[in-house]
Amino acid sequence: MTDHQQPQQPYHPPRPPYEPTRPFTTEPGTTVWPSGSGGGYTPPPAEPPYAAAGPAPAAAPLSRRRAKRGVGLMAAVAIAAAAIGGGTATLVQQLTADAPVTAAASSAVTGTNVSASSTGTVAGVAEAVSPSIVEISARSASGASTGSGVIITGDGEIVTNNHVISGASEITVRTSDGKTYRAEVVGKDPDKDLALIKLADASGLRAATLGDSSKVKVGDQVVAIGSPEGLTGTVTSGIVSALDRDVTVAKDEDTDSPDTQQQWDPRQGWPFEFGGQQFNGDTGSSKTTYKAIQTDASLNPGNSGGALINMNGEIIGINSAMYSPSSSGGSTAGSVGLGFAIPVDTLKADLDALRSGGRS
Repeated sequence: MTDHQQPQQPYHPPRPPYEPTRPFTTEPGTTVWPSGSGGGYTPPPAEPPYAAAGPAPAAAPLSRRRAKRGVGLMAAVAIAAAAIGGGTATLVQQLTADAPVTAAASSAVTGTNVSASSTGTVAGVAEAVSPSIVEISARSASGASTGSGVIITGDGEIVTNNHVISGASEITVRTSDGKTYRAEVVGKDPDKDLALIKLADASGLRAATLGDSSKVKVGDQVVAIGSPEGLTGTVTSGIVSALDRDVTVAKDEDTDSPDTQQQWDPRQGWPFEFGGQQFNGDTGSSKTTYKAIQTDASLNPGNSGGALINMNGEIIGINSAMYSPSSSGGSTAGSVGLGFAIPVDTLKADLDALRSGGRS
């Protein structure tokens, strides 16, 4: 080819005179012929592109842009789900973080732990406090009686009612595990119907926790543990039905003469007065009155000196008087929900005097 010659143009065959259907173009250099074109005509091959048009746009940037949009969409969905349940936070981390993914701990959301202790139920209180409650058998010239007591020290100090051990020449204590001990009177306070005895050769006993009776409210649930009718470790429950009841009981002056000792039938319960009426017999001429906690927890003869307990397992009162109506045969007919306990704050205020052996 010489310098004055023009470059030869590529040859294109003529198109058919009739085009049933015109092609359409989707991408540069690409022609699509719809199926079903008439005349059996086969479209010619695509024309080669003209030279020096530059490289075709790379598809990679488009793919990356689309991928970023997809990741952004998935991250947005994952974040919304995390706001609801928290479970897809790991997915967000997988899609967006460069650092290795660590699975979310199952305990990430925590609340107030529920105590494993069963304290707060009657069964839990009974299990916790029963080892601190004892049965007391007191023998005197006038007969024998049975009551209850509360262990307050590991070496065997026990609080009970004065009327349980009054005039006794021999005191025997049985603990919840069946062991028996001899006991001696340390001190007594007939005005408050309280007494302190001490076991001989005792150690390692479970002492009860003395609570705060000033915090007791009407309606509080309580548990009573004692030995009614000699049935050691009997558990009953109820509520505090009243506070600051004036209860009057017989006051034993505890002289050595059997003729002056208070005589009472343990089957009938200790006589007391309440609301101007006498219960369980005549209280006699020598009396004392104290403020008491009233409860409808079932109390019967033998519960005297036992514990009235709150639902935290703390002693809030020493059971002292209960009304047990008599049947036609002369025996008690059972509790009617009228029982009284000496507030534990009264006991705590009197404890030093009892340890010293005399009245407060």
